[in-house]
Amino acid sequence: MIPPFQPEKNRIVTKKRAKTANRPSPGDFEAALEELEKLVERMEKGELTLEESLRDFERGIELTRKCQQALQEAEQRVLMLSGKDVDAELVPFEDEDTRTN
Repeated sequence: MIPPFQPEKNRIVTKKRAKTANRPSPGDFEAALEELEKLVERMEKGELTLEESLRDFERGIELTRKCQQALQEAEQRVLMLSGKDVDAELVPFEDEDTRTN
């Protein structure tokens, strides 16, 4: 039997998935930084067309933002773990199997 559609519950799951999908993993940070370094090297050579330069510049901005987000999240975790962030709040872990609704 198919359970009835519950828009509130589905919307929450969608937001949760979207939030975690945007969070870069540690491996993503290193990969993004490496790609960014390669883009900079290519652009510094000055051999790209204007269109290629614009494309690489746009990609570089995306990678820079991804790296900045990963660094900010790491800094927040360090502050929270070291007890230096007075506004930090620990929240108990709940997965979908243990949640009661």
